[in-house]
Amino acid sequence: MALEMKVPSPGESITEVEIAQWLVEDGDYVEKDQAVAEVDSDKATLELPAEASGIITLKAEEGDVIAVGDVVCLIDTEAEKPGGGASGKKSEKDTSEDKPAEKEEKERQDSKEDKKDSEKADSKTESPSKSSTPSQKQDTYASGTPSPAAKKILDEKGMDSKEIKGSGRDGRITKEDAVGAKASMGTPGTGKRGESKKKMSMFRRKLAERLVSAKNDTAMLTTFNEVDMSAIFALRKKYKEEFKEKHDVGLGFMSFFTLAVVRALEEYPSVNSMIDGDHMISFDYKDISIAVSGPKGLTVPVIRNAENLSFRGVESEVKRLAVKARDGKITVDEMTGGTFTITNGGVFGSMLSTPIINPPQSAILGMHNIVERPVAIEGHVEIRPIMFVALSYDHRIIDGKESVGFLVAVKEAIENPEELLMDNDVKRALEL
Repeated sequence: MALEMKVPSPGESITEVEIAQWLVEDGDYVEKDQAVAEVDSDKATLELPAEASGIITLKAEEGDVIAVGDVVCLIDTEAEKPGGGASGKKSEKDTSEDKPAEKEEKERQDSKEDKKDSEKADSKTESPSKSSTPSQKQDTYASGTPSPAAKKILDEKGMDSKEIKGSGRDGRITKEDAVGAKASMGTPGTGKRGESKKKMSMFRRKLAERLVSAKNDTAMLTTFNEVDMSAIFALRKKYKEEFKEKHDVGLGFMSFFTLAVVRALEEYPSVNSMIDGDHMISFDYKDISIAVSGPKGLTVPVIRNAENLSFRGVESEVKRLAVKARDGKITVDEMTGGTFTITNGGVFGSMLSTPIINPPQSAILGMHNIVERPVAIEGHVEIRPIMFVALSYDHRIIDGKESVGFLVAVKEAIENPEELLMDNDVKRALEL
């Protein structure tokens, strides 16, 4: 009995997936729940498990786009597992015994091909006088000479035929050579000059569409500020070992920035809003999306109700989601529904950037690398660890005053965390 495996729905609003990679080959014996393929949706890469044990027949190739509910493969559930008993695949000997007629037909075809090859070989040994009879058309183009069609194309490109190596008979330049020719960029060096081309995954294509849409469909503007990280450095130096030992998770920068963002969103609710047609929807909860680099590209898992989390809670969620994203195990539900995004380009060395809004959200905070810089402190110069921060926002619903005020509120919380984020009780805030 052949079981039809259909593409399951990865999540709401997803209607199709792309076969990113088959993890088995056609004719393999698979076990129930064994991962047989990786499929890309427009939001995540997911594994497709076998629904039963048996021999699998693939019905799609890598790169094919399959609608949700369509058959992607068949599994012969009556086939025996290879090894102990009869194999699910016939041997070459069995096949030849079962089909003697086909074998004889193949031998006849091979004989015909051999005869044709012999005739071709004989024709090549004919005398030059016979091959040059007026009845046969001859190429009159010298090596490196373009055909009329090729010459026209090269003239339009402003290229010299001497730059082109012809692939036609006797080295002539064909129309195809001219079409594929590229203008010289100078004398090439001795290094490699190859190039490759591959189709982007559905996930990457959808990400590209969303980013272009965010640029084209929003009135995006970015405001900047700088943050003195000295207070955070001091707290981490003093408590990070104790925090790690008790909670089995590190005390990083993300918890401070997440809680600083939650506080700022309370003060400026329009930043925690989004546009729906002619209406503005504001949220009384703070679902913070965290941009994470995964094997398939950028993913944005969501920390739900961050306003209810402690430093330990935020760090635990960041670790959990980052590990799932890195391992390609993140689910669509875990990346859906954020109200505000934080992205940290500083981990890659970025000094300053203008992050792109994650639609349909209306704002995104960009963190950057921390560099020791000279700053004026009460009339004298000190060296402080400084981070530049950026807030990109949709000016249609967030005014300049609100955007600047929001970023200043984040700056204040980061520079004075004990008072504004910990209620002047560090050990209690860190649950030590």
